Amino acid sequence: MNNIKTNFSIKDLENLSGIKAHTIRIWEKRYNLFQPNRTDTNIRYYSTASLQKILNISFLNNNGYKISKIASLEEGEISKLVKEISESKDPNNHSINLLKLAMINFDQSLFNNTFYKLEEEMPFKTIFFDIFIPLLDHIGLLWQTDTITPAHEHFIVELIKKKILVETEKAYKENTPDLTQTPFALFLPDNEMHELGLLFTNLELTLQAKHVIYLGQSVPIESLEFLLTKHNNINFISNFTIKPKKENLDGYLTKFSEVLLNKNNCKFLVSGRMLATKPKFSNPNITTFDSTKALLEYIDNEK
Repeated sequence: MNNIKTNFSIKDLENLSGIKAHTIRIWEKRYNLFQPNRTDTNIRYYSTASLQKILNISFLNNNGYKISKIASLEEGEISKLVKEISESKDPNNHSINLLKLAMINFDQSLFNNTFYKLEEEMPFKTIFFDIFIPLLDHIGLLWQTDTITPAHEHFIVELIKKKILVETEKAYKENTPDLTQTPFALFLPDNEMHELGLLFTNLELTLQAKHVIYLGQSVPIESLEFLLTKHNNINFISNFTIKPKKENLDGYLTKFSEVLLNKNNCKFLVSGRMLATKPKFSNPNITTFDSTKALLEYIDNEK
């Protein structure tokens, strides 16, 4: 089965480029920028080449170029100008657009080549927070608007995961963990599968030679209790992206406290989308964050 998406609606172009469909229609009519095909029922649809062109036009427009100027350029000139600006002024936006194209076409080579170029210019931590996180935030919107399928999201997430794991393996070889330290136990709650933030936290703690116990996805609270038979104090770390649901959040934190925090000095550091609205339940040993970055900054400041 051919899973590569080659036909895009005008709404797809809007969602991927950030340019309103109404504006695209005006540009199409006034400047003849695109030549859409038509279905049997006379509905516009666009090719991958049109998608790439609208991403380039969006990039130039965001960098101060008027559409009349862009329309006067040949196809090759547009691509050349985008390359020049991206290299000198706005590389992040261009790289994110390339990664979107890689995702749309399930193009692992384009993903890797884009990543390798970024790797030459910035540390992995910067790539994660300045490229991958904005990309993933936009992918969430694209998935919700049916511009992409879950397969697209899984494709790009697995590629990012591989990069984190490669960096983590390097970190293990270069940093011997101090097993006399209070351990950090990293886990995701029941039915939570969004692991990138936790994997990146594991990488950062490994680089600091911390004692890490990595448990991964979908771990019940009761399974964590066994760790207390091995360690007196533990820094539990988790990330709530889709679980527990907001209406169950206070109940989860209450149970976590009763089972794991009430009779010791253990701490629970938790970040994620579900924590954007602070929970009502409070415990001095629970600290919540709205992002992985904020959680890691907290750990750095606690040194």
